[in-house]
Amino acid sequence: MANGATSSSGSSKLPAVTVRMLQVFYLVEVQVALVVKKPPASAGLKGHGRAGGREYAKSTFEKRRPYTSAGGRVSALEGGREEEAPPAAGAVPSAQWASGRQPEAAAELILLRGIFEIGRDSCDVVLSERALRWQPIRPERLTGDSKYDFLHKEEFVELKDIFSVKLKRRYSIKQQGSGTLLGITLFICLKTEKNKLKDSTLDLINLSEDHCDIWFRQFKKILAGFSNRPKSLKILLNPQSHKKEATQVYYEKVEPLLKIAGIKTDVTITEYEGHALSLLKECELQGFDGVVCVGGDGSASEVAHALLLRAQKNAGLETDSILTPVGAQLPLGVIPAGSTNVLAHSLHGVSHVVTATLHIIMGHIQPVDVCTFSTIGKFLRFGFSAMFGFGGRALAVAENHRWMSPNQRMDFAIMKALAKLKPEECEISFLPFNSSQDLEERRAQGYPKSDCNDQWQMIQGQFLNVSIMAIPCQCSVAPRGLAPNTRLNNGSMALITARNTSRPEFIKHLKRYASIKNQFNFPFVDTYTVEEVKVCPKSNSSGHHPEEDHGPHETASGNCFPWNVDGDLMQVASEVHVRVHPRLINLYGRSMEEMNDSKVTCSCL
Repeated sequence: MANGATSSSGSSKLPAVTVRMLQVFYLVEVQVALVVKKPPASAGLKGHGRAGGREYAKSTFEKRRPYTSAGGRVSALEGGREEEAPPAAGAVPSAQWASGRQPEAAAELILLRGIFEIGRDSCDVVLSERALRWQPIRPERLTGDSKYDFLHKEEFVELKDIFSVKLKRRYSIKQQGSGTLLGITLFICLKTEKNKLKDSTLDLINLSEDHCDIWFRQFKKILAGFSNRPKSLKILLNPQSHKKEATQVYYEKVEPLLKIAGIKTDVTITEYEGHALSLLKECELQGFDGVVCVGGDGSASEVAHALLLRAQKNAGLETDSILTPVGAQLPLGVIPAGSTNVLAHSLHGVSHVVTATLHIIMGHIQPVDVCTFSTIGKFLRFGFSAMFGFGGRALAVAENHRWMSPNQRMDFAIMKALAKLKPEECEISFLPFNSSQDLEERRAQGYPKSDCNDQWQMIQGQFLNVSIMAIPCQCSVAPRGLAPNTRLNNGSMALITARNTSRPEFIKHLKRYASIKNQFNFPFVDTYTVEEVKVCPKSNSSGHHPEEDHGPHETASGNCFPWNVDGDLMQVASEVHVRVHPRLINLYGRSMEEMNDSKVTCSCL
């Protein structure tokens, strides 16, 4: 009992003294298995004495099957493989940690073994290289007792889902010092319904200071081995996002989790539009592992643009004309605190603050394609998506009515843009997308190099709306996304054009985005998968007058066309050239398609 075993708390009807004696007998039996009993010759294990005993104990322990209950399953987030989580938040009872599938443990080394109280049971706990396993210590019964066998099953949690460990202590008002030790608390990331993540705890109760210190140090050593997890973050917080709730969201939901994970933070509250851009151009980022934006789509796009501009500057590239940009040096985390949160929704499959925060803590990285927007001889900006025509005009109206609440402002802007719905005369040229696999196949078949790349194609006419998107652009009002067939990092963009039609038909098209029906199943809607796009408005004779929509955004020429780029208003008077650049920035998160794929490939579900 040198490892500090604790007694069972009411888990058996036997007298307490009898339960204690049975625990002692169980430990003696374990020690005999570890030290005395030799492994069977058929096991093929090498070594004798303690080494051979450890291997034998490990092999016999791994033969036990996990306990599958009606409760949840422990999360497995690495590599896009997730499992259903317990329904209740906070501390999770022992039975709810059961999983239907154990990690492969044939070659695992057992690091520690001891007794802890978990829930209401005294448990035999084993810490291996990949998982923490435990099962209740029960008195032996006659063989064939199915009820007893059911209660004797093993449970586990994988180490990669643990993000923090703390010593659990009880404090009293009169007590001096560090309080009374109760055991160890593990903080674990679990997957719940609809791609959401949540934090939960597992308490390992043991009153022995020495016993807990050994286990605590081992857990700290294991967590230190996850080198992809950030240890220091630069936080940029936009207090004006949505209903001015970003500050409350960060300090009530995000910061407590970052503190539990032991992540150092440096918070800057932005004071005006463009503040994050100017700040990231000059500030020192040497000691940070990533940058986190707390705000809406406009804020996130501004920070991504700033990080990419900084990367070009550090690489010695001219920012006036960027043809082949270099990737951002630090990953970006996006905490959704805006009105639509398109980027966060497309990245995680849900707009959920705790989910976004846990992806950052766990160090989940998702490379994402980024577009460059440029006009004739001049680079404009980086971005993920853009709309021209109806989408641009609606944003211009909304920006001129910032005094309204976010929901009222968007509703008003859409209604006004629909009331003045008129097409734009445009010439659109694009380069169709060819995957690298297609190109290799065509070259292998002997096609000339010039024929392996499709030539530019052109369409022209009157268009009510033109959308160019390198991400799916999902949100609460468009759950499938504005571009549902687009992926985050396949090196292509979706070009979606809506030609001139009647107002009722165009409204039907817009309403389809909120349903599961195909929003492109209209004769006036065309979709293309492209690598580059050029949009050239012919004139401003369609009846669009900037002074009616823009207000303070009106330019000197008064002849600019509004573009909606990631929720930011961009006004350009001439042709706009859009290029997609594969995997140009890393974002903290897991894409929704990865999470959905994991449900199919994971054999335990």
